[in-house]
Amino acid sequence: MSSKILTLRLDEQLKERLDKLAESTRRSKSFLAAEAIREYVSLNEWQIEEIKRAVKEADGGDFAPDHEVRKVVGKWTKNVR
Repeated sequence: MSSKILTLRLDEQLKERLDKLAESTRRSKSFLAAEAIREYVSLNEWQIEEIKRAVKEADGGDFAPDHEVRKVVGKWTKNVR
């Protein structure tokens, strides 16, 4: 896979933290930044797809009945009080 150059600005504290992490992991700052961006993009792609799926279900009227929702809420709030 070919790679492209991306220039970005980091605040000083984040840059220092990245420098330390790169040193302690014996990885390049570029590798660590690319890995962080890769994870961020993957997470956000997943979230967007899940939201689109949920909206499609909602638009199709695919909802849980009120009694099922109350049952689940009751289960999760039972021991809170």
